[in-house]
Amino acid sequence: MVYDSLYGNTEKVARALAQGLESGEIKTDLIQAGEIDVNRLQDYDLVLVGSPTHAWRPSKLVKEFLGRINESALSGKKAFAFDTKLSSRLAGSAAKHIEKALSKQGAEIVRVWMSAIVTGREGPLEEGTEKKFKDIGFEIAELI
Repeated sequence: MVYDSLYGNTEKVARALAQGLESGEIKTDLIQAGEIDVNRLQDYDLVLVGSPTHAWRPSKLVKEFLGRINESALSGKKAFAFDTKLSSRLAGSAAKHIEKALSKQGAEIVRVWMSAIVTGREGPLEEGTEKKFKDIGFEIAELI
């Protein structure tokens, strides 16, 4: 799972997803977007990518990560995108753009992107979010 997190909220969501995946017996590695070698993607069957929403789009690090992936790297891989954002309709969604990029690069989307709501610019996450994403992780494990 590749993610970026400015205030720790997206990391909490990534960890909750990882717990859900692991409870469904899917081994999971969490790697920050600025630290991943895109060549390692070939080692995974499932790629999850998460980002805080910045100006309706993924963070700079996640955009750079997505830009480094060559077209065939995700062919045959399954993928899921998630983000953190404010609850406003005007907040946009980084996950929507991440999902589009993953799909364009050949990944099969296993579940429609999902947003985690933060209650203020720096958080915290809306109550119940971590459990919700743990459940989503388990659901994804069951799907694959």
